[in-house]
Amino acid sequence: MPSVLVDDRWINQCNPELSALITRLLDTQDWLKDLTLLTGLRPSAVDPAVQREWMAVKARNKARLAALVQKTNGITVRTDALFDVQVKRIHEYKRQHLNALQVITQYLRIKNGQTDGMAPRTVIFGGKAAPGYYMAKLIIRFLNGIADTINADPDMDGLLRVVFLPDYNV
Repeated sequence: MPSVLVDDRWINQCNPELSALITRLLDTQDWLKDLTLLTGLRPSAVDPAVQREWMAVKARNKARLAALVQKTNGITVRTDALFDVQVKRIHEYKRQHLNALQVITQYLRIKNGQTDGMAPRTVIFGGKAAPGYYMAKLIIRFLNGIADTINADPDMDGLLRVVFLPDYNV
């Protein structure tokens, strides 16, 4: 089995601040090559100072993503909302379609007043379709139609937002 270079680990590239925190807590970068070392985080998981630091990293990342959504789509999203993010090449048989149906279900629940205990949620889709993949392009239109409907509905304010990030590199 070939060894994995530190720069090849996805988390190290996409979330360097979290990667740095994990490295500091474990006192080694070896976890990037051997994920079983992550069990060494267990003692830190109950430390309130580490929990605050972890949450601060998460909050800064959510703020960066919210700024990107605002810049790219002109949509303001709450950073205190749950972010449900799915970024993947678009296929008709993939989970984007199922996730879209789940968003419609949540929309209908809100419209029917079933909001007790519901956490505010922002659903973010990203991806692209192959140039000749007609059905995948229809899925993208479908996702954008859902976003347009939900984001224009005042009943959704503070409860549900949907975003499709265009031209996302996957």
